[in-house]
Order: sequence, then structure tokens, then C-alpha cells
Amino acid sequence: MMVIEEQKYIWLDGELIEWNEAKVPILTHAMHYGTGVFEGIRAYAVDNNLLVFRLKDHMKRLMESAKMYYLEHNFSAEELENAILELLKKNELKKSSYIRPLIFVGYGGIGLNCTGFPVRVGIAAFPFGDYFANPEIRVCISNWKRISDDSMPPQAKACGNYLNSVIAKLDALKSGFDDAILLDKRDCVSEGTGENIFIVKDGKISTPGSSSSILMGITRDTVIEISKGLGYKVEERDINRFELYQADEVFFTGTAAEVTSIVEVDNRKISDGKMGSATSKIRSTYLDIVKGKDEEYKNWITEVY
Repeated sequence: MMVIEEQKYIWLDGELIEWNEAKVPILTHAMHYGTGVFEGIRAYAVDNNLLVFRLKDHMKRLMESAKMYYLEHNFSAEELENAILELLKKNELKKSSYIRPLIFVGYGGIGLNCTGFPVRVGIAAFPFGDYFANPEIRVCISNWKRISDDSMPPQAKACGNYLNSVIAKLDALKSGFDDAILLDKRDCVSEGTGENIFIVKDGKISTPGSSSSILMGITRDTVIEISKGLGYKVEERDINRFELYQADEVFFTGTAAEVTSIVEVDNRKISDGKMGSATSKIRSTYLDIVKGKDEEYKNWITEVY
């Protein structure tokens, strides 16, 4: 669990307001029905600057998620990008940080039909370190299935979708694991509670595709490109749970998780129970890229100062 270090300002509906003044009514629709969409974005502290990673891609996905749930608001992607940079500067953030933009249905009535209710937009940013305490983690396969694309759109990064992840995560923690892997309705591997998943077998990298009800992760996309650049063949395909047990390496990817090695699944060691060479290379390359050390990928970086 990450403790939030409160900052001076939050951006809300086009204005910078003091952190403790950013309040919503208890009958805010999103609090009851999960009617909101969000992004998680990292900014990395490098040489007295902050480097925001793939800001435009995150804003594009936020807009697409909002469109899917009819969340019509008054801000363009570019305006929200600028609001994020303004907020980081106003709070004088110089530590590596997490940025959380949120579009949500506000207070307007009770009931499922939220047509005509106000749609609000907020952004918070605060210092953020490692999501997992250890870069090598133990996971279990959850009893809960990943939400299906014939019941809810998993491609949208929607607030309500994450109850599926919360219950799987809590069950895993109570059973002594660090996280969980969810299967889809066909019993194929889908993703972690907040991460995409990759396996390595005989030098080939595989990851579930869109047919497995995954969120098309921005870090996932980054890692696919990195892996190909390192000479690995990457295949998007269905993966069954037994392939996890037999894999040479397994790892999670995500904005918060970055690249995290899975060394044990369901109490079964993956290979020798340590981070593998492919995971190590990909993780190292990823961390160089997000810190602006790789000229080839500088277009993914937005400098704050």
C-alpha cells in the first residue's frame, strides 16, 4: 500500500485549488456506480527535472475511455496535458511522481440514468516510489475471472471495472501472495490485477492479446517494442495457465509495476525462482528509457521544467 504525500494543489474542472478543498458531495454518481475513467501516469526525477512518460498516449486512452462511457466533458487531450504540467510545476514536484487524471460523473441525482449530470475532471499528482516492495514477486491464479468484453468494456480504464481487480488483489494478499493473475471466461490467461503479463519460453516472448479481455497497456506496448529491439520474437496469443508453470520466465508490466519479475505462481517456482535474463534486460532497458537515457525513445518523454 502506497501512502499518499499530500501536495498543495489539485487541478479540478479547470482550476488549481488547495488539496484539502478538493471535495465532492457524498451523492456523487461515480462514488455509487463507478461512473468514471482514469489514467495512471509516471513522472521520473532526473537531473533536477521531471520526465513524464508517454503523456500523449495516456491522454489519448483517457479520452477513448470517456467516450466509451458517454462521459462528455469540456477539455481536449492537449488541455489536460498542459493541466498536468501546470499542476506539477505549481506543486514544485521534483521527486518521481504518480499522476492521476480522473473524469467522473458528479452530483446530479440518484439512479443509473446519469444523462445530463455534470461530468467533472480532476488531476492529482504526488511523489511515488516502487509499487511492489521487491522486483521479484509471488502470485497466485485468482478464483475470480477477468471481466468479460461481453459484459463490460475491458479496454476502458474505468473506475467500476477495478472492483474485479480489488477483490482478486485482496484475496491474493490474504493468502500470502503479492498479487494475482486473472483468467478470462475461456480459462485463458488475461492479466494481473493492474498489470499485463508476459511469458518467456525457449527465447520467445508471448503475451495475451485483446481477445483475452485485457486492458491494452501502454507499458505493455512499450515492452513489446523494447523486446523486439533487443532481438526477441514477440507473439500475442492465447496462453493457458499451465504455460505459466512451465515458462522459463514470467513478468508483469504496468505504469505502477514497471517491469516486475514473477518468480512463483501458485507456489510453483518459475525456473530457478529468480529473475531471468530476458526480464532483466527488458527491465533495465525500460528504466533507461523512462529516465531519458535512450535517444531512440526520447519522443516518449515530456519534460516538466
